[in-house]
Amino acid sequence: MADYLSERALANLRLYKYSAVDKSPVSKYILQPYWNWAVTLFPMWMAPNMITLVGFGFVWINLLFILLFMPDLAGPGPAWLYFSFALGIWLYSTFDNVDGKQARRTGTSSPLGELFDHGCDALNCSVGALVQAASLGLGNTWYTGAVAFMTTVAFYFSTWEEYHTGTLYLGYVNGPTEGLIIACVMSMISGVMGPAFWHQRAADVLPGFAAVLPAEYSLIDYSLVGMLVLLFTFHVPFSLRAVYKVCRDPERRKCSFREALLQVVPMALFLLCNYLWLASPHSIALSDHVVLFILANGVVFGRMATKIILAHVTKMPFPMFSTNMLVPLTIGTILVTLPSITGVVILTPTLETLFLWSYFIAATYNYFHWAILVINKFCAFLDINCLTIKKRSE
Repeated sequence: MADYLSERALANLRLYKYSAVDKSPVSKYILQPYWNWAVTLFPMWMAPNMITLVGFGFVWINLLFILLFMPDLAGPGPAWLYFSFALGIWLYSTFDNVDGKQARRTGTSSPLGELFDHGCDALNCSVGALVQAASLGLGNTWYTGAVAFMTTVAFYFSTWEEYHTGTLYLGYVNGPTEGLIIACVMSMISGVMGPAFWHQRAADVLPGFAAVLPAEYSLIDYSLVGMLVLLFTFHVPFSLRAVYKVCRDPERRKCSFREALLQVVPMALFLLCNYLWLASPHSIALSDHVVLFILANGVVFGRMATKIILAHVTKMPFPMFSTNMLVPLTIGTILVTLPSITGVVILTPTLETLFLWSYFIAATYNYFHWAILVINKFCAFLDINCLTIKKRSE
């Protein structure tokens, strides 16, 4: 257990102070009043982390619906399914923004709250990506992989930035606010028009689109290109700039900017392995098991990102080797790409399926074993409960 959380790390919890900046006008003028009203609907005895967990549960219900009614992520499914996606995303967002208010309302704010909240958000990168893929009828294609890629990259850079700056920064247009609203609206449009709406040529809907990108591009193509442009034109560069500024400040920096850039290497390895595995002509992950593949790697990413959050709240060094599950991911990638080099197939479709399931089960056990140990140590040190509000003696 000492490897997961040292006594020094626990002692640093006393220095914790939450800091966040949200520049979104939509959040400030529209959603904040809504969230302030929504928090009054929760009883005072309900723990903030329980609100977080219940909110996260709505997205898992969406995933359950996908597995039952649209396992191919293509559909089309019944209209109510797409509206349920929108409802699940909206409730997840509402609960995710209300939990902090409940913590302040009940006087139970703690570093465990940030770790638990952002830990669920990290896991939601993969689950939410699958829900969005299903709502747009993306199927077992590179489109689905691209959505998962963008959600994880955005979250990793935000978490990396917060580790160095000490502040969670949300810009004037950001994923947790406008991004989730857009996801809800797109899901509802699919409920009304069907997911095929997004696969028609953009130029047939708005002729002006033909002057921007190739005429054969669909609405899906425009949506993904737009998200990629926002990600790599604004989100990633702004995170790099914020970390660069901190690393130049002798009083605030944790390391040099060059060392900070090296902290992106684990994520680069993670993404490279994901790409090579899915791109291998000898793999069936993309064609037959994209849901399993994304969920398994989503759990691995969840631990990578949550360990950065843990290092942030405990003021410990950056976790460069954040999870041993990168090892089986790398091994699996090598095994499915070797046939292109040697001509020898090692992982047959049956063996690859068994490997993916074993990888998913091992990653899930590894994650929750670690998470439960960390949560228990937080609770013992801070004298709090995770999912209930501990009664204090008079």
